[in-house]
Amino acid sequence: MKIGVVSDTHGDTAGWQAAIAGPFAGVDLILHAGDILYHGPRNPIPAGYNPAALAELINHAPAPVIIARGNCDSDVDQLVLDFPIQAPYALVIIDGLRIMVNHGDEFGLENPVPGIAKVAEKYTLDIFVCGHTHAPLLKTAGGALIMNPGSPALPKSRAGDPQPTVGLIEDDVARILTLDGRTVLEGRLQRRRRGPA
Repeated sequence: MKIGVVSDTHGDTAGWQAAIAGPFAGVDLILHAGDILYHGPRNPIPAGYNPAALAELINHAPAPVIIARGNCDSDVDQLVLDFPIQAPYALVIIDGLRIMVNHGDEFGLENPVPGIAKVAEKYTLDIFVCGHTHAPLLKTAGGALIMNPGSPALPKSRAGDPQPTVGLIEDDVARILTLDGRTVLEGRLQRRRRGPA
């Protein structure tokens, strides 16, 4: 199972198309952690900004897309997207993995990890996918791998030069990649042991 992970596309068609043609080639599923179409009042407008065109590209994605609503997403966005975006959390159980997708804005910008770790522990997650900060993150906390793929449209960095990035989950390895496929961060999944359901 190959899973593409993206967040904070903010209406940018160029970043989405580069991800689909590059790192997301051959994915079985795409997880989107929100802030899909609108650039947001505090963000610059991305160079490839065309929300209507991005909606069509997402609607015709090469794999199913599961989306958690971001703080820049509105009810009207659902009118142009074929995939539901109204829920702030999406729990995905696939290939033996428990993955929760949430935009992450409720956990703050500076240090979202402690709040996310509590949710990961409560739901016995293997992976918690988030966005909001636009900065890539792979960190184990609360027994889960916390994965923020950064942003393919409006990247930020905790240190160094920000690069547009997305994520991949494959063969118990999670990676954050630049749109040309260079690995920025890599982490191994620690699958949780669970009793019978």
